[in-house]
Amino acid sequence: MTTTEQDAIVIGGGIAGTAAALALRAAGRTPVIYEAGRPGDAERGVFLTIAVNGVNALRALGADPAVVLARGFATPRLALRGASGRLLAETPLGGPLPDGTVTTTIRRADLYAALRSEAGTRGVEIVYGHPLTTARTAAHGVTAEFAGGRTVTGNLLVGADGLHSRTRTALDPSAPAPHFLGLLDTGGFTDGPVCPALLPPSGVMQMSFGRRAFFGWAAAPDGRVWWFANPSRRRPAEPGEFTPGAWRSHLLELFDGEPGADLIRATGEVLGPWNTRDLPRVPVWRGDRIVLIGDAAHAVAPSSGQGASMALEDAVVLGHSLREHRDVPAALAAYEAARRARVEKVVAHGRRTSGTKVLGPVGAAMRDAMMPLVMRMLHRRGDPQAWIFEHRVPVLPSVPR
Repeated sequence: MTTTEQDAIVIGGGIAGTAAALALRAAGRTPVIYEAGRPGDAERGVFLTIAVNGVNALRALGADPAVVLARGFATPRLALRGASGRLLAETPLGGPLPDGTVTTTIRRADLYAALRSEAGTRGVEIVYGHPLTTARTAAHGVTAEFAGGRTVTGNLLVGADGLHSRTRTALDPSAPAPHFLGLLDTGGFTDGPVCPALLPPSGVMQMSFGRRAFFGWAAAPDGRVWWFANPSRRRPAEPGEFTPGAWRSHLLELFDGEPGADLIRATGEVLGPWNTRDLPRVPVWRGDRIVLIGDAAHAVAPSSGQGASMALEDAVVLGHSLREHRDVPAALAAYEAARRARVEKVVAHGRRTSGTKVLGPVGAAMRDAMMPLVMRMLHRRGDPQAWIFEHRVPVLPSVPR
């Protein structure tokens, strides 16, 4: 067994972990990221959206969104269609930032790579192949133990280890388990330009309540289509339950006669399926020296489009709290006080949104009939989701070194 002493320990090298490391550097700390996977491991997921509030948080961390999101493309609007193809609603995904930057869609793996590159330029070390086994606090520090026997001690530990966080259970063995939302997630990228009739307008994320499953797609600048689907499911899928061929056949059957089937046929590799989950309210976010951020604290349904943006906001607020409070326990308390109400509201919103994807035929017919009227009424008073998109975390200035 080897023991290492460090200032700040970050568990998890995904979006939340790398963003947290950037914030800790700005707050004058020296973080080291411990990632369970290996360099080059395939990242789970297909693509994700960084909403304008998340883009603002990137800039608040001192990162240039034009660089970090360079391999993505703008998707500032959402068009929602019913099973018949009828347009139910079209809505902005937040207004542009002062410099014109808008909500952006990017492959998950590209975002991970860009954030890790940004961390590297700031001297943040990433240690791969170190899954956490447990963490515990003492009077003046925290100790993390990893599979393989390595032990690390520090002044602060940030648990950014996702939905199945070991940090969360170390803090509270009775912490709630992830909740299955009754949907699977799958997707892919077409292998070349597709029929123009299948392309949504540039900058529009197209989504459809299909007859048997939910489908979303957007046109990338090169003419390829990025798509995802959410088939409903009463129980989670088991590992290896579907072969790639069987899963493709299942999707083609679900979307027979709809645009989704043509896009699936134009895709060489269909990714997934994965189970979609969120977290019920997590009662314990922090101890004296341990804190949770991102999905470890408040995993939101993918339909919210806010998982990455919430993680980025968390990181900025944590950095501010550590700058403003020399005492670590006080800083962690300030972080939780600033974040809990907002993220729990976003989690609840995401769960409601997911629920509209799994309605039966009668419920779906009522939804498609009422949604245009309801959306027109809501938008007369302004954007009903402005509270999500217009939230702005302040710039995190770096502590001189």
